Order: sequence, then structure tokens, then C-alpha cells
Amino acid sequence: MSSEDLSTAESAEAAETTESSPDATTEATAPETPCPVIDSIEQIGSQWRLVVLHELLNGEARFNELKRETDANARTLSRVLDDLQETGFVDRRIEEDSPVATYYSLTDKGESLAPVFEEIDDWAHEWLAECEA
Repeated sequence: MSSEDLSTAESAEAAETTESSPDATTEATAPETPCPVIDSIEQIGSQWRLVVLHELLNGEARFNELKRETDANARTLSRVLDDLQETGFVDRRIEEDSPVATYYSLTDKGESLAPVFEEIDDWAHEWLAECEA
């Protein structure tokens, strides 16, 4: 057996040992638990989610109103609203009368973000020159 064959065999054996060892597998695949700030940002942190949440702070809105106010295309807005509904920030209400209309509003969880948006707005006015112009 050549030194190259021996090296390859040792590498394969080491890989098998790592894969079969419960401790090694757990260490290699155990995700770190992110802090609550990171969890929060993952739920609300995309540009479109923030824009939609902020717009809905003004009250219930129809899909087309949100589309017009946010400048999002229909596909993006639909996806964002579905995501926000799935994570419990937004409620959807369908009015069956003619014409059929879909309304979106914030849940209590979504409304609880109002102070967060106020703080961000205050911070922006203090620290970002563009807000002063």
C-alpha cells in the first residue's frame, strides 16, 4: 500500500468514526441558540416586512391599498403578508360581498411593535442627517 493509499484510507476511517460517534455528530450539527434580538430580526427584519408592518400601524388596509402605499409588487406583497400572517403579526379578513376584498390588520403581537417603530423613528431623527432635511 502506498503512502497516498494509506493517507486516503486513514481519512476515510476518520470520517466514518466522526459520523458514527454521537458526540461528534451532535457537536458538528448542534446549532447555536441565537439571542432574542436575532430571533426578532429574523421575523420582522426584512425590508418589506418592516414596510408592511409600519403601514398597518395606520389601521386595517386592503391588499391594493398596501400595494400602492408600499410600492411592492403583488407577488412580493402577497408573500410578505403570508409570512407575517404565519408568524402571527397580521390577520387577514375576506369580505365576500361583491366585489370581494381582502383586508389585513395587525394582531396584538403586530401592534406591540408600535413603540419599537417610534423608538427607531426617534433614533433616526437624532442620528441620520437625511431625516433632518
